[in-house]
Formats: sequence, structure tokens, C-alpha cells
Amino acid sequence: MSFMSSYAFRLLNVFASTTFGGNQLCVFEDARGMDDATMLNLAAQFNLSETTFILPSDKADARVRIFTPGYEMKFAGHPTIGTSQVVRDLRRTGDALTLEFAAGVVPVQAQADAWTFTAPCPGGVRTAAPEMDRADIAALVGLTSDDLADEPIWVDTGADQLLVPLASVDAVRRAAPDSSRLSRWQASSLGRKTMYLFAFDEGRVHDARQVVVARYFFAKAGGGVDEDAGTGSACANLGGWLIHKKRPLPASILVEQGDQMGRPCRLLLDVHDDGRIQVGGRALEIGRGVVNL
Repeated sequence: MSFMSSYAFRLLNVFASTTFGGNQLCVFEDARGMDDATMLNLAAQFNLSETTFILPSDKADARVRIFTPGYEMKFAGHPTIGTSQVVRDLRRTGDALTLEFAAGVVPVQAQADAWTFTAPCPGGVRTAAPEMDRADIAALVGLTSDDLADEPIWVDTGADQLLVPLASVDAVRRAAPDSSRLSRWQASSLGRKTMYLFAFDEGRVHDARQVVVARYFFAKAGGGVDEDAGTGSACANLGGWLIHKKRPLPASILVEQGDQMGRPCRLLLDVHDDGRIQVGGRALEIGRGVVNL
């Protein structure tokens, strides 16, 4: 005779400014007793970009594992912010807490439902030149080398991604990944094919922040290319790019992402004089439930 286990979960929208904006996240409150296959199956069941699983930690307020429907991740930004809100509620931590990820321990702070994490890059920002030339990279998303503002570059402040600086917001909006070229995409250190396109919206300032418009594309496990509504790890890598390019610091930026998907996300990026990279945004809980296994 088999006994069922019940696992409580919460649904949140992260980097949201409206109820149905933001990047969706499912958080399992207590994943003790789950094996890796169960976590992966649950992530596939919910089919969100990421699902997180809270576990006990001896070095932080909680240990967190992050799964996409296809694989486990070392670190990701929007799951950090959404999971922090759940941990604060469950553990009564107050507004400053730490989460242990495979990438390291990440400190997180809150003011009400607005959260900020510090990117886990103790050894500094890591960069690498891509194997493809700039024109080929631009062509992967239906653009030309004239649309590029600078050389594409791999940046790693917790999760390595290919950053593609574009010359205009219009170019960001025009980008359209060509699935037929997917085999040519260079994969990250973890075998992921990702691309973060961004452009400074020249002349626009919001609450004393420069405005960047960004989009994040990734290859899906089953084939084809998908888009992420709000990508905190890529936002942190944009901070790494600013450091690498020796841009003036401190820098405060508002990143607008997800608008073309109908899931507008607003991310706050702060790069400090000492090289600390912080990413912030709101987390809105919209529902709770239980899974019986």
C-alpha cells in the first residue's frame, strides 16, 4: 500500500508592476522527501520558466534548488526574488535573508514586496569572446551587424550568458530568432543556448535611472526558441558588462523586459563603486495550492 505525500506550493509573479505582469514562478514550500526526478517532473508539470524547491540549509536561511522543465540551474534571478518572499513568510526571517544556491550563498533584502539580491560572483566578473563573428550572431535573431552597438560577449556573474549590445531600442524590438539557425548557436558552460539583447533608451530617465530595453531568448529543451519575460541573472550580467566596459560607476538602471510578450517586467540594476552588482524587483503572490504524489 502506498502513502501519498502532499507538497504545498505558491504561485508568484516576479518583477511585476501589475497583477498579471511579471515573470511567473512556482515555489514549493518544503521539498524534503523529493528526489531530483520528482523536482524535474514537477517543473515540467507546471511548465513555467522555473520552479523552485525550498530545503533546509546549514549555511543560509534556506537552500533552494531551481529547475526548468528540462534541467536544474545553479542560479537564476527571478526565482531568487520570488523564493525570498516565500522564505520570509515561512521562516519569519525579516527583511534581510540569505539563500543557498548551487552557485553560492546569495544575500537578499526587502522593502515590503520589493526585493534586491547581490549577484554571486566573488571572483569578479568573468567574460569570454564568442566563437561566432558578430554578423553571424546578429543573424541568429534576424538582425545585421549594423544593429550592433558593440561586440557580443559572454558574461558570467552567476550564470554565463551571451550579451548582445544593440544600437537602438528599435533593433531590440525587431529581433526575431531564426529557429532554423539554432544548431549554430554557441552553448554556455552548462550547455544552454541563450542570448540577452539590450539597448540603452537614450535620453530616457526614470526615477534618476537610465532606461535599458532588453529581451532574453533561449533554446527550449524540446527544440525551438522561447523568450523569457524577466531575467534577473541576465540583468546582473548587464551589470558585469558595465564593469567590463569600464562604464562610469556607480550606475543605476531600469531594465524594461517582457513587454512584447504581454508580461511586462521591471528590473532595477545597481552597480556599485566596489563592484557589487544588485538586481531588484517586486514579487506578487497570486495563489497557493497542494500537489499530492
